[in-house]
Amino acid sequence: TQPEELYHGTATKNLDSIFRQGQVKGRRHHVHMSTNKETMIQVGMRHGKPALLAINAMQMLADGHLFYVTGNQVWLTDHVPSQYLRVATE
Repeated sequence: TQPEELYHGTATKNLDSIFRQGQVKGRRHHVHMSTNKETMIQVGMRHGKPALLAINAMQMLADGHLFYVTGNQVWLTDHVPSQYLRVATE
């Protein structure tokens, strides 16, 4: 079942770039997301001061973007355009 909202953890130093070009996969195969805020905050902490991004996954799906989910409930997509992103409250 497609969640209404997904989360991505990053460092605050990356926010300007993310909101300019969207969340890109970089050297990875996909952008990684989760329904678990705490896990994504921990991911962001690995890269500096953490920031939690909320992704409007339902609207992305309605607009034709594809999602994949792994067996351990990691959600994947190729790119998250900035209009679907906002900084989430922890």
